[in-house]
Amino acid sequence: MFDFLKSDPSKKLQKTYEQKLEQAMLAARNGDMRANASLTEEAEALREEIEKLKSS
Repeated sequence: MFDFLKSDPSKKLQKTYEQKLEQAMLAARNGDMRANASLTEEAEALREEIEKLKSS
């Protein structure tokens, strides 16, 4: 009945995903390729989780 009041978990994950990508970009600009790779890997894991939520 009050489904419109429930927050969408994929929106929160999407925001975190975008933040991780931005952090990875900044790390790459600063020349920290190790941090860039780590942050990109975390972002991809979040993207996969978002895709799972959307498909179900």
